[in-house]
Amino acid sequence: PSPLPPRNTVVLMIIHLLIWFNVYFPFFPEKLLVLTVATQETDGYLRFMQSANYFNYTVKVLGMGEEWRGGDVGRSIGGGQKVRLLKEAMEALTDQEDLVVLSVDSYDLIFAGGPEEILRKFQEANHKVLFAAEGLIWPDKRLQEKYPSVRSGKRFLNSGGVIGYAPYVNKIVEQWNLHENDDDQLFYTKIYLDTFQRETLNIGLDHKSQIFQNLNGAIDEVLLKFGTKSARVRNTIYDTLPVVIHGNANTKMYLNYLGNYIPNTWNYERGCGVCDHNMVDLSQLKEYPTVMVGVFIEQPTPFLSEFFQRLVTLDYPKDKLNVFVHNNEVYHERHIQKFWEESKDVFNSFKVVGPEENLSQGQARNMGMGLCRKDPGCDFYLSMDSDVMLTNRQTLKILIEQNRKIIGPLVTRHGKLWSNFWGALSLDGYYARSEDYIDIVQSKRVGVWNIPYMAHIYLIKGEVLRNQLKERNHFVLEKLDPDMALCRHARELGMFMYITNRREFGRIISTANFNTSHYNSDLWQIFENPVDWKEKYIHPNYTRIFTENYLEEPCPDVFWFPVFTERACDELVEEMEHYGSWSGGNHEDKRITGGYETVPTDDIHMKQIGYDKEWLHFIREFISPVTLKVFSGYYTKVCNDPTTVTSTIILHQLLYYINYYITSIILHQLLYYIIYYITSSIILQHLLYYYIYYITTSIILLHLLYYIIYYITSSIILHQLFYYIIYYITSTIILHHLLYYIIYYITSSIILHQLFYYINYSIT
Repeated sequence: PSPLPPRNTVVLMIIHLLIWFNVYFPFFPEKLLVLTVATQETDGYLRFMQSANYFNYTVKVLGMGEEWRGGDVGRSIGGGQKVRLLKEAMEALTDQEDLVVLSVDSYDLIFAGGPEEILRKFQEANHKVLFAAEGLIWPDKRLQEKYPSVRSGKRFLNSGGVIGYAPYVNKIVEQWNLHENDDDQLFYTKIYLDTFQRETLNIGLDHKSQIFQNLNGAIDEVLLKFGTKSARVRNTIYDTLPVVIHGNANTKMYLNYLGNYIPNTWNYERGCGVCDHNMVDLSQLKEYPTVMVGVFIEQPTPFLSEFFQRLVTLDYPKDKLNVFVHNNEVYHERHIQKFWEESKDVFNSFKVVGPEENLSQGQARNMGMGLCRKDPGCDFYLSMDSDVMLTNRQTLKILIEQNRKIIGPLVTRHGKLWSNFWGALSLDGYYARSEDYIDIVQSKRVGVWNIPYMAHIYLIKGEVLRNQLKERNHFVLEKLDPDMALCRHARELGMFMYITNRREFGRIISTANFNTSHYNSDLWQIFENPVDWKEKYIHPNYTRIFTENYLEEPCPDVFWFPVFTERACDELVEEMEHYGSWSGGNHEDKRITGGYETVPTDDIHMKQIGYDKEWLHFIREFISPVTLKVFSGYYTKVCNDPTTVTSTIILHQLLYYINYYITSIILHQLLYYIIYYITSSIILQHLLYYYIYYITTSIILLHLLYYIIYYITSSIILHQLFYYIIYYITSTIILHHLLYYIIYYITSSIILHQLFYYINYSIT
């Protein structure tokens, strides 16, 4: 057997092992205690605890359930109550010399890393107490000159984060003898600026954001850094990865944005990491929650009947739905009356407030929300604007199961980036585009997103209305729109608003150019809201024409196929009968050029009711594709606006005329050689040659240039101008050369030849 190593060698190995272990594992995570002050379980606090639990921090919460007497720290000085609570907690910890205490805020703070990383970075800082640092001094700017100068990094103390050994932290907070609403940051600042205490207690600042990242004045310095399991914030100025992210001052909205990713909320590898947390399974409940649905018709809205139909077909027990409708438009009274007659017995209750009440938008929305607030049995309040088309019947269930205080489904305007939320706000409180807005709207990033503003449709818990939002006037504030006023109130109360794009929910229709002067005004929405127009008026079997050849041919070249719904046919008939000015079936017809109708009919032209553009667009979009399918090579010139012609038609015509051009050249050459070898007459040979040459090539040139111009130019004037220039140039050349050669070879008289030549030249 091998001899045992000498005793001194074993001791030396143990010493080296301990040194190595102390360098790389200086502290156990349990030697770090997080102390935070929170008097209420706000949304910010719950987010803080979620990030702490993700990294397995040991957290002790101070002051929960106490009344907050520390002042309005969001707008002014204050926070002394936090120091008092920390002082009381530290009295029991002062003897634990190896305990590291991390004191942080909770309402506006997120952990981006674990306790091991914090302990390592704290040891590397080589201080007994380390405060967070920032580039802006608060609250007393007169103290700026007393701060020690720094070559690089943030110079000023921030009290939102402090880490230190328990005895040293206790020596600082035990000096507190001020009021609850005095400023905590000023208290810590004066101790730090005291040179004797700073050196005796070995107090330092985290100048380069190794541990603490304060966002106030530093938003431009940070970027998101995505990993396989989590996301981090990277300080690009100091190239550091801070562990504690603090949204101090007016940066809380930006912290909310970062919180959509940090630490494990969302990343590219795994998607949403917390979307399923704290969800409610409705199938496990004995009965569904009661919902008050507030419907707001604040401007003329197309497809309102379809909106109501989607409301009726929501997959939710109707006896659990109470409906409140505010209508601000006289035009829609007939639609609401019809809906009321059909659905008044479907829902648990149905209340309508019409334009005769003369309520403003804000007042109407306050009324709808108030109905839920006053009813203890109202579990949720769903607010819906009439321009929201919910195509997902499960929408209400999905929102309830997501279990957020305020949440809305993502709905967008078809084919556009317009949606019902903003990802960021400008300094004046209006729209600003966040970095992730487009990806969320286009569902490239899918999850549940904390956002600063939403509108059109959202769900609020009834208990929230009876507690945090118990005031009755949340929709009227200064000159803000009602929804902006509500969102501002929610933000000021520290309430998070969420938007979910985990499913497809529907779309927002355009109301901007809705003309209500027609009897059936929805017919005119083919341009503004093409998807809804198609759903309402185009037969559901129309697409089967192209996928299943769904058409009939009762006789050669005559086809039957489905195009319109019965609703479309009825409304077109109603529109014509409402107009009422029929032509009378006479030959005299002032509506057409010349005023004479060869085959008189008793009719109304689309132009008379202002529907000619819409009708031509309908033919182009829904009839032309069918003609192209059943008549190969056919093209209908339904409109002189080439920008609306589909790419399929363009490609078809282009290939057609390329083929035409090639075959014409072949035919031209073929006939030339036939003539050349058959006829011995030089006169006949040249005559026929030039006849063929100019006819074939001119036709080619005419058609080729015509269609190039037709598809390039969108101006009808330019199109026609170029067309006729080409037409007359090419046709004149044909006629000119043809007659010239006929005259030249037939006549032997030079006088007659010249005479005919100039007559022809002048005419052509």
